[in-house]
Order: sequence, then structure tokens, then C-alpha cells
Amino acid sequence: MSEVQLFTDGACSGNPGPGGWAFILRHLKSGKELVRSGGRRETTNNQMEMLAVIEGLSALTRPTSVELVSDSTYVLKGIAEWMPNWKKNGWRRRENGSWKPVKNVELWQRLDELITTHTLKYTHVRGHAGHPENERCDSLAVEECRKISGK
Repeated sequence: MSEVQLFTDGACSGNPGPGGWAFILRHLKSGKELVRSGGRRETTNNQMEMLAVIEGLSALTRPTSVELVSDSTYVLKGIAEWMPNWKKNGWRRRENGSWKPVKNVELWQRLDELITTHTLKYTHVRGHAGHPENERCDSLAVEECRKISGK
């Protein structure tokens, strides 16, 4: 059983453009939560989705059993399915019969470091479908995006 649940989301206004990320880290036994958010001026939605997970896992101070709950198929499939092959192939991927560098490789490599420290279980939720923590993370990420863009 997981010790913590990590709920994450990212948002971007334009792609690229100003973006925000947010996470809720919940300790299951105590119910205590750590909530954080932030943003970047020039980024993409996928980068913000990844950064939310990176920031959430980085907040853990010891190896932990984590249920990662996200609406990002890109992040969840990237970690669970694609990353092992990217690593095996020197952080490259096949595209139209030739090798291409993995996009966002620095973020993927940071995620790779973090997931080797923890035991992860992955749960996909549909975005904007009423999942309370996902909606809360989305609101926080959108607010960070608005702060940066001045809108």
C-alpha cells in the first residue's frame, strides 16, 4: 500500500507560453498535505506536467511508496513505458525510421533519478472530469500561469 498520494497537474497559455504546475502530496496515515505550485515564463504544457511530478517527488525526504495520480498520459506512459527504451537507446527515440533525441530530455532524466529512489504506482484520471484533487491542482497551475502572464 502507498504511503503517500501525489496528485499533479500542469497548465500552459500557448504552447509554448507562460505555464504553471501544481502538486498535492498527501500522507495517507495522517491525512497531512503539502501543496505547492509554481510556473515558468516560456514553457510547454508537457514540461509543466513533468515539473509538477518532479517537484512533488523532490519534496519527499526519504524513499517512499507513492501513488502518482495524473491526467497526463504523456507523463504516465513516459515513465512507465517509454523511458526504459529511451535510456537503453541513449535517450533517443525512433521517428520515421531514424533516431531523434528525446524531447525534454533533462526533465525525463531528472524524473528517472527520482523514480529510482521511490516505489511508484501510477493512476490515470481524466482531466476536467470532477476529480477533486486533479481539479484543485489544475486551478493552482492555471493561477500560476495567470500570475506569470499578467492576465
